[in-house]
Amino acid sequence: MSYYERNLPHWHPEGSAIFLTWRLHGSFDKFRRRLRSQDPAKDFAARERALDAAKFGPTWLKIPEVANSVEDAFYFGASQLKLYSLIAYCIMPNRVHAVVFPKVDLGRITKSLKGFTARKANELLSRTGERFWQDESYDHWARSDKELQKIIAYVERNPVRAGLSASIEDWAWSSASRKNQHRQECLCHL
Repeated sequence: MSYYERNLPHWHPEGSAIFLTWRLHGSFDKFRRRLRSQDPAKDFAARERALDAAKFGPTWLKIPEVANSVEDAFYFGASQLKLYSLIAYCIMPNRVHAVVFPKVDLGRITKSLKGFTARKANELLSRTGERFWQDESYDHWARSDKELQKIIAYVERNPVRAGLSASIEDWAWSSASRKNQHRQECLCHL
């Protein structure tokens, strides 16, 4: 098991699925000081609710070209770079969630994903050289298959919970939507 610490502790046991999330730089600054309790799970839930409201801060990920570039990077990292197996993901207007089985060090995965997508998104937004993502990512390892299924459901239900779509399949930038597209493609070939 690897471990390191910055602002958050990061435990990465080998062979475990990891839930990752990171947000756009500047999307949460106003809440930072108010959400420091002794319960990290409650803090995470409170941050998620605040980010869902997105009353201020950048929401560049709601721009289809930017969201598509992040989604493409998720698949490229899995299929071409072989950094991880991609289990689930959701791209929200101001943050991303992913569930992966790492094949390399998690730091290498986040550096690759965040570095590439920041450059591409800033290019699309004509913001070259600007900070795009927050420095640190949140991660949590799934301790059981049951917990992994809860995490996947949480990730894929995020747009519905935030009021962005009526069903998980309706949100274009998620693994739930991709699963639905794949099912539809298969039915078309029958």
